[in-house]
Amino acid sequence: MQNSKSLNTLVEILLSAIAVVVLANILPGIKVSGFLTAIVVAAVLILLNLFVKPILIVFTLPVTIVTFGLFLLVINALIILLCDALVGGFDVSGFWSALFFSILLSIFQSFLFALSKKK
Repeated sequence: MQNSKSLNTLVEILLSAIAVVVLANILPGIKVSGFLTAIVVAAVLILLNLFVKPILIVFTLPVTIVTFGLFLLVINALIILLCDALVGGFDVSGFWSALFFSILLSIFQSFLFALSKKK
């Protein structure tokens, strides 16, 4: 059972890395130096979403409630910008690029993860 969970996590990281590379080639303002960097970006994003994002959500809960949850898009963009600061070879030109990247990455990941779960 533990091996299955580890394998699923590895598959999600690789699928996310593919999504990062594809989006970096499509979107202006997003650059990734190679597939290995994309794997690191995917792993760092998973860790940031696991540890940092819940803290940001708690601190910004009033704003999130007032904006009916739309402020979560801003939090996602901030997570992308933080990943940019942490990972060399991954460059995001600004907030709007990070926002569009985070939205498209979420859509792309949902699609890829759904395809990977079908048997």
